[in-house]
Amino acid sequence: MAEQARADIGVVGMAVMGSNLARNLARNGHTVAIYNRTNAKTDDVMRDHGGDGDFVPSHEIDDFVASLKKPRTAIIMVQAGRGTDAVIDELAERFEEGDIIVDGGNANFHDTIRREHDLRERGLNFVGTGISGGEEGALNGPSIMPGGSAEAYETLGPILESIAAEAEGEPCVTHIGTDGAGHFVKMVHNGIEYADMQLIAEAYDLLRRVGGHDPAALAKVFEEWNEGDLSSYLIEITAEVLKQTDAETGKPFVDVVVDQAGSKGTGVWTVQNAVGLGIPVSGIGEAVFARAVSSKPEQRKAVQALEKGRPTPVETPDGFEDDVRAALYASKVVAYAQGFDIMIAGAKEYSWDLSLGDIAKIWRAGCIIRAKFLDRIVEAYDRDPELPTLLADEYFAKIVADGEAAWRRVVSTAALSGVPAPGFSSALSYYDALSSDRLPAALIQGQRDFFGAHTYARVDKEGTFHTMWGDADRREVEQRAHSH
Repeated sequence: MAEQARADIGVVGMAVMGSNLARNLARNGHTVAIYNRTNAKTDDVMRDHGGDGDFVPSHEIDDFVASLKKPRTAIIMVQAGRGTDAVIDELAERFEEGDIIVDGGNANFHDTIRREHDLRERGLNFVGTGISGGEEGALNGPSIMPGGSAEAYETLGPILESIAAEAEGEPCVTHIGTDGAGHFVKMVHNGIEYADMQLIAEAYDLLRRVGGHDPAALAKVFEEWNEGDLSSYLIEITAEVLKQTDAETGKPFVDVVVDQAGSKGTGVWTVQNAVGLGIPVSGIGEAVFARAVSSKPEQRKAVQALEKGRPTPVETPDGFEDDVRAALYASKVVAYAQGFDIMIAGAKEYSWDLSLGDIAKIWRAGCIIRAKFLDRIVEAYDRDPELPTLLADEYFAKIVADGEAAWRRVVSTAALSGVPAPGFSSALSYYDALSSDRLPAALIQGQRDFFGAHTYARVDKEGTFHTMWGDADRREVEQRAHSH
């Protein structure tokens, strides 16, 4: 049996992501044990890709475990939820103290915290790992976000570094933090991805419906944008999608696709957890809600049937493309700022030591939100690791200031033209809220004190106060809460 223990690492789950990750590992010089509950999938990988490197296939979980060198390391790439728990249980029963179980799926980080705690009590290392880049990234180099213990990363880190994407000569992987930190950061990545995609879609919609551009012309616009500060994977593939024509009808591809977008849950998790942490993520939230609205065809049809007429798109002056580009960039800054705010709050809540600059670095290649823009974020946190918001950084403050007039023109044009732009609009409102020296929250505090005696603070003296609203003279009395 000892002779069989020659694999450096194992992968459980031979669907596309798992098999591509195993192939990536093998191509980079690792001996890779592979196993799938359905034997045929393991056999398919060996038949189609066995020449990619040194694989050790197994049809039984016991053989898979026996094929791994100590400390045993196995990456689980199966459906999140019960399927993941089932594989974890199978491995944990057979693994020994110091062995490492890695969950490379899109798990809820709360589950990862629970699993890590349970396995740590059994002497096993559990590493929740975010892997971004889709099928292509898994095969050719993803951005990797591992959590777990420092001990586990000593063994796992060099392996992950060998298969990760590279940006400016650096592997796009870093030890994010303990227990669920890796899956938490991957969740935030996906939330930012939602916002980024929504903003790009709004830019497309405005340029088409108000600006009068057809998809082919818009493909050229996005290609041009991809040569400048907006250069990113999502801008690049937007141009490709807009170029595409439907083989059957000859129409633009985008015109034959049903306008309903789904969600796999990570965007929703981002919003839910941000609300729980008290972090406003209006950009990510509006992206989630926009997908939800698009997926309500019966409601949309009912309202459209009542509509007496839609606004006529306003005439746009020369330079509308430039305005939309500026609004897109400014709104992206807000979306990323909100995403990084979640990570700051999450680090405090869960006692993680997150390096925001390092996280920005590993997102520069391999992942879906990879962009030139991320170099600027790295520089911002190099200048000030304690930056309260990206919007306060000198570079991003200038981007927003330079684009602010255009941003306002675009949002007002969208409203006057009847074109929904919730991402652009909410981002501008968030920026205006941060910029305002006085907000209507003062009135809300008065309302809360009136109906619920919730108390309030004053601008001119210390303390907590309550007004006796039922009295004729509206007497104010100082309330000393237990915390005071």
